[in-house]
Amino acid sequence: MLVSTKDMLLKAQKEHYAVGNFCIWNVEMLSGVMEACEALKSPLILSFGSGFLANTNIDHFIKMMRSYAESTSLPCSIHWDHGRNIDIVSHAIDIGYNSLMIDGSSKPFEENVRMTKEVVDKFHPMGIPIEGELGHIANMGMTYEEALKGYNYTDPDEAKEFVERTNVDLLAIGVGNQHGAYTAPPKIRFDIIEAVRSKVDIPLVLHGASGIPNNDVSRAIDLGITKINIHTEFCEAAMSAIDAKKPDESYLTLNQEVREAVRKRCEEKIMLFRSNGKAEGWFEK
Repeated sequence: MLVSTKDMLLKAQKEHYAVGNFCIWNVEMLSGVMEACEALKSPLILSFGSGFLANTNIDHFIKMMRSYAESTSLPCSIHWDHGRNIDIVSHAIDIGYNSLMIDGSSKPFEENVRMTKEVVDKFHPMGIPIEGELGHIANMGMTYEEALKGYNYTDPDEAKEFVERTNVDLLAIGVGNQHGAYTAPPKIRFDIIEAVRSKVDIPLVLHGASGIPNNDVSRAIDLGITKINIHTEFCEAAMSAIDAKKPDESYLTLNQEVREAVRKRCEEKIMLFRSNGKAEGWFEK
């Protein structure tokens, strides 16, 4: 059932688990994720953003995402990831999203506040929860070593001011995480997670979680992370299935094996996030 991301995450925050924000852009990923969540009775966030537009026409794909979200008995939302301006996120809402992120993290603080507040003011009256980002998370294509040299960590005091001035519902923070594959062991600043958590009371988001060790993810949840974004590990699972294909295997069979690989990886993440079983009784809360 299509529900509010904010409602899902406030429940997760209260009960000390995290909800997976599963970034998907094709049928194999979508069906694999849904099968995993159905099997483990986990709430979920289906996510898509501008980075996938070269692969998928979202005006068509959103219809399949909504069909899954509206047909399942699980609490589910559809979230636009890393919207860079108000036109992009407005289009997302127009075509069927019920949750969005406006990302002004690469901008100066005041411009980030302005952009985020503009989106909040426009969409809050429609009941749309808004995610903002403070502290710029390194982009895909950079090595992790390069990213750390100029990393923009979230300032806890700025986070408090940002939340108060924008009235944003969710906050993505920069704590040593990076989009894409890590080329060196991640160095997560747990002190920053803890400090931000002490300053703000809204759900906190960890982007770039693919490749972060399980113990670090679990510790981040303990400290207050309640939404965790996964994409790269689904791609890696899919590529492993492709690399393992037999010479005489058909594309039809390969497609099924990719879906199965995504399903297995998603189940691992659900168990790590402690969201398994959390969909049961959700609508009776």
